[in-house]
Amino acid sequence: MPRVLLVPGRGKPRRGHWLQRWADEHPDHRWAPEPTGPPYVLDERLPALRDAVAADDEPAVLVAHSAGCLTTVVWAARHTGPVLGALLVAPPYVDPENSPDLDADVLAALRRRLPFRAILVASRTDPWATFAQSERYARDWGAELVDLGDAGHIDTGSGYGPWPEAERLIATLSAAH
Repeated sequence: MPRVLLVPGRGKPRRGHWLQRWADEHPDHRWAPEPTGPPYVLDERLPALRDAVAADDEPAVLVAHSAGCLTTVVWAARHTGPVLGALLVAPPYVDPENSPDLDADVLAALRRRLPFRAILVASRTDPWATFAQSERYARDWGAELVDLGDAGHIDTGSGYGPWPEAERLIATLSAAH
């Protein structure tokens, strides 16, 4: 199994959150970056992900939740590294027409095809993205789309603590290794 890098969202996952559980249960999984509380500052997270990917020649699978998906996608547009694929769970939608604080390079990166295999897991009741917006991301990124139906933001509040299906998805991303 390749190494797994966990890319957190905007804040530190709650104790029962599936991403935090994996960090606790799998000592070989590494945070990239170490989760902290808000605010989410993309320019602070990108170097941490770059360094984590570059720390080893062994290919990695990136597992990102929420804003961590945005970190992953922007990193992929700017850097290369030994990455087999990415599991992108519940990315929040960034409206290019209504995001004056983001530069054009970041907005373009959010629409660029990823240079590795990706699986985007979306919910039809995510408060941060409509399913149609998630479908657009999947098309733009060249990602396989997994529809979880009514699953909220796919976090602790939505009932996602243990999540064996996600571990199966990671295994499919790792299969080429």
